[in-house]
Amino acid sequence: MCARLHHTDLTTPPTTVFICITYVTSLSSSFKGMASLYVSPHPDDFRSLLALIAAEFCPSPPRALTDEPPASLALHSCPSLVLGDGGSEVLSGASAVGWYLASQGKRTGLDTKQQSQVWQWLSFADNELTPVACAVVFPLLGVLGVDKKLQQSSHAEMIRILKVLDKNLEPKTFLVGESLTLADIAMTTAALLPFKYALEASDREALTNVTRWFLTCVNQPQFVKVLGQISLCEKMVPVISKPGAAPVPPPAVASKTSPTADAADEKPKTEAQLKKEAKNREKLEKFQKKKEMEEKKKQEKKLAPPTEKKAKPEKKELGTISYDVPTPPGEKKDVLRPLPDSYSPQYVEAAWYPWWEKQGYFKPEHGVRRLFGGSFFMMCIPPPNVTGSLHLGHALTNAIQDCLTRWHRMRGETTLWNPGCDHAGIATQVVVEKKLMRERGMSRHDLGRDQFIQEVWKWKNEKGDRIYHQLKKLGSSLDWDRACFTMDPKLSYAVQEAFIRLHEDGVIYRSKRLVNWSCTLNSAISDIEVRAVQCGVWSPDLSAVADEEVIVATTRIETMLGDTAVAVHPADPRYQHLKGKMVVHPFCDRKMPVVFDDFVDVSFGTGAVKITPAHDQNDYEVGNRHNLAFINIMDENGLLINGMKRFEARKAVLQALKDLGQFKEIKDNPMVVPVCSRSKDIVEPLLKPQWYVDCADMGKQAADAVREGRLKIIPDHHLKTWFNWMDNIRDWCISRQLWWGHRIPAYFVTVNDPSDMDGHYWVSGRTEDEAKEKAAKRFNISTDKITLRQDEDVLDTWFSSGIFPFSIFGWPNETQDLSVFYPGTLLETGHDILFFWVARMVMMGLKLTGQLPFKEVYLHAVVRDAHGRKMSKSLGNVIDPLDVITGISLEGLYAQLNDSNLDPVEVEKAKQGQKSDYPSGIPECGTDALRFALCAYTSQGRDINLDVNRILGYRHFCNKLWNAVKFAMRSLGDSFVPSEKEGVSDRWVLSRLCAAVGLCNAGFQAYDFPAITTAIYNFWLYELCDVYLECVKPVFSRAEEDSVSQSQAAVCRQTLYTCLETGLRLLAPIMPFVGEELYQRLPRRQSQDASASIHVTSYPETAEFCWHSEEVDRQMDFVMTVVRTIRSLRADYNLTKTRADCYLQCIDSETVTLVEQYSLQIQTLSLSQTVQPVPATGAVPEGCAVAIASDRCTVNLMLKVGGAAFIRASVSFCSYLLWIQC
Repeated sequence: MCARLHHTDLTTPPTTVFICITYVTSLSSSFKGMASLYVSPHPDDFRSLLALIAAEFCPSPPRALTDEPPASLALHSCPSLVLGDGGSEVLSGASAVGWYLASQGKRTGLDTKQQSQVWQWLSFADNELTPVACAVVFPLLGVLGVDKKLQQSSHAEMIRILKVLDKNLEPKTFLVGESLTLADIAMTTAALLPFKYALEASDREALTNVTRWFLTCVNQPQFVKVLGQISLCEKMVPVISKPGAAPVPPPAVASKTSPTADAADEKPKTEAQLKKEAKNREKLEKFQKKKEMEEKKKQEKKLAPPTEKKAKPEKKELGTISYDVPTPPGEKKDVLRPLPDSYSPQYVEAAWYPWWEKQGYFKPEHGVRRLFGGSFFMMCIPPPNVTGSLHLGHALTNAIQDCLTRWHRMRGETTLWNPGCDHAGIATQVVVEKKLMRERGMSRHDLGRDQFIQEVWKWKNEKGDRIYHQLKKLGSSLDWDRACFTMDPKLSYAVQEAFIRLHEDGVIYRSKRLVNWSCTLNSAISDIEVRAVQCGVWSPDLSAVADEEVIVATTRIETMLGDTAVAVHPADPRYQHLKGKMVVHPFCDRKMPVVFDDFVDVSFGTGAVKITPAHDQNDYEVGNRHNLAFINIMDENGLLINGMKRFEARKAVLQALKDLGQFKEIKDNPMVVPVCSRSKDIVEPLLKPQWYVDCADMGKQAADAVREGRLKIIPDHHLKTWFNWMDNIRDWCISRQLWWGHRIPAYFVTVNDPSDMDGHYWVSGRTEDEAKEKAAKRFNISTDKITLRQDEDVLDTWFSSGIFPFSIFGWPNETQDLSVFYPGTLLETGHDILFFWVARMVMMGLKLTGQLPFKEVYLHAVVRDAHGRKMSKSLGNVIDPLDVITGISLEGLYAQLNDSNLDPVEVEKAKQGQKSDYPSGIPECGTDALRFALCAYTSQGRDINLDVNRILGYRHFCNKLWNAVKFAMRSLGDSFVPSEKEGVSDRWVLSRLCAAVGLCNAGFQAYDFPAITTAIYNFWLYELCDVYLECVKPVFSRAEEDSVSQSQAAVCRQTLYTCLETGLRLLAPIMPFVGEELYQRLPRRQSQDASASIHVTSYPETAEFCWHSEEVDRQMDFVMTVVRTIRSLRADYNLTKTRADCYLQCIDSETVTLVEQYSLQIQTLSLSQTVQPVPATGAVPEGCAVAIASDRCTVNLMLKVGGAAFIRASVSFCSYLLWIQC
């Protein structure tokens, strides 16, 4: 088939090409012929919807039909898929059809394990969710009569099943793997009826993860095409259809019998089909009459005199509680008032940070820690740009760094995390220049250098503190008294000294070389500021003639004015006869050699390329290798020597070639165009005299430091990148043609002495007088004969960042801070700046101080969005962490886009992305939940696909902590005094606490943050809250019955206190605010009275907790297996509110003893009336449901209620199958 493709050059009008594409397909990869998918026309038939959505993921979707299938398919259930025109291959049933269609779109899992998981969820949807969903929704739709008691029990069972789903979705965006699969399609369609008709807002609040996942799925384009826009249930009330209304097919389905269908496709119907249609019409008429009667009764009820109803109390909105106690900044928060009813980030995060600062907790000098001797931990922050605003990538960096800092501080080490901010030369100058032009219509040249720099400082003082505000909101425990700005006098002096020392040693030198030049900024720029843009550009062919014609290809035709050679590959047989020959330039008599070089691609164009050494990086290297002439045809503004603009010259040169008859043809050629990330201008390679750093020796030292183990890079798979860069390092261009930055302390020397023939040199100096003294000494003349002019350029921002680890402590002066805190302990940052910053710090540290700046480098992953895309403003996925902390509406996100500098087309594209990802905006999650989520996501060595909505799940985790502490405070009582030594009666929970302590410490030492968060989350949620708190409730309830009960309750209180107090200390480095808030409410042990804050208490150590018992853990694993089996039986027989007797038949006496020992725990956790162990030979009463818990125990549950609700739910599903046929 022919496809018309449009491509656009960045500087020339678009061209149009035609490409022939042949599609070869087979049944194994697509459908053989046109397949037909027969589905129900009813909009709520989730079986058909499953198949239709799966079909949308196919490369070649089948034809969807809603009319009566052929007679040959009468025995097949709907939906049915007919493969091929002959109809010999038929698949029927939602699962089979869905699986086949999804497999075509590669949505059934990446491997065997994932495919098994997908099939498991298909089974769960069919057997668990669908029956109970029908039992709840059908009475609302009028399919079944309303039985309120049955409907209530069914609704409770549906919520229970959805909570199972909710728990599975806690750490995941989709059910299987990292992308949407058939499992998500099946479960979403099964949950469609409940979300549309039965799950009210309060239900959805309790199912946060399910709701987030459901909305994510139904907003995917494939779902929207089939389902349209889904309206969620506001209130669970009966749904009345309009009389006479017929079912409407889903949006994606086109009925073959519709008026727009081809009449030629109509086939005469058989007698059996006509009878079936008549029967269906009869059913439909009865159904509609029933609806009319219900509507009539409803109208009569409305006309009846109203009866007085008891007013319901207003539902209190939780989660938006604020701290309103007047507390001066720096004073301690009022913790004597009772805790609010629920966790609220606004309440919890208020007032703590200023108090921490005032108390000096973030300073290394705090408390008894000494500045000499003992353990130290020092880390400097990667200085963010003063112009910037933190995004979630920065939030990840600071969450990790703060967790490590707080952990080391709690371990009793002298700890310093040093803040700072980078002056961001190009970025800041561009921002201020735009501001000047916008507000005053002036350029920097209109003001002059000195006044412009004053304007930059004014802007920095007014606007440059936003990042510090964001860091404080994130809870970053930085020593703010040591905050540094790279343009501060202390750091500026260090930059000047570093340049002079390196220049005097010959490491810094001046040379005329090819650089990345931005014509808009009129400056050289670094590689990190060059963005590669893939585009299709036109490729003219031209000829150069000497004794014969040589055709060469180029993508930069305007630069041919600077050509000085033609290059071919040494092994190319087509050009062997041209060795030693010259070619003549088409526009002048310039003779150019034919050079043979390995860099030429034989397959590109004609295999011959023109060489322009002064305007292309590859050509520059070829020119050096072959001693070619370097002809510069372009100035720093992008104008050719005749004043013509570079892209206008492209058209003029092309026309001149045509006029000379030297033009051959244009071919399409995809290439990468370098674009300046700041100005969006195309970068030009230009020959410019610049200052360079000789990196050869320094690069070798940096590589050797890692090879010898003196510097450790974590994770180690980055070593390959490190050695590749260091072993092949190029010299570093450090001069920039800007005004904002560190002005280069080098002076151009002119000697006013006629006897000196070559009087132009460069010297460096701390002052002009020092530079004159150096020049006078070099030329052996007096200073009065010397004239100096300081270089107008400034240093690359990365130069000042490269000495940041020691310049912040006053280097080159021998200060106390420098002797104590340098070298540092750790450098933590993203792997994307391993070379641009980390390598340069290592090289500069070794060269200028003789020491490595740090011992370890930990590189975290790069944050991407939930779909794996890089964060980009044009995609609408760059999120301010403060928006996650405080919440923001979708309209608020739109407003931010409208205020940005994006193109209107990009704004609309970004809005669509935001609407898909955040249909209801971003809910308030709080700082602690954000930090916990970021650490939980962190995995060494891979990118992070961050779903902002998943962070909300960790806010609910905070609420769980909140409720656990509130319960404990009530249970402990006002007179509770913690003892110095805990009892060990509750050995299991103490064993699990001990295991959590070990996992957390091991995780911090190995930088394994997911292991830390998992250990904390599992202990608090699944072991302390779900098991232990439930087990102690009956103990506390009967605490006053007798002395034995009082003694048991006292032991449980001590154990509970130990778990809470230790658990809060475990999570404090990651969740500092909620950790402090709850810790302040607990009573103190005498030995901890001196610790006013949780952040200066000791972090739990493994040696302190020695209760771990593998035997107790095995026993409790058995108990929980039994409990889960009993719960499963209760759910199967719909015993949601009934406590039944439970008989546990044990295989041996040891198991009987174990059941007797834990009978109270089993009874409490399984909601059983009684729990009775039965020997293997003992008799079990009749009327029990049976399930095998393990090879040692069988559960027998007495059925007081014969599972009526479950049976009715199954009957409801069968009724549904009949209903949708109408």
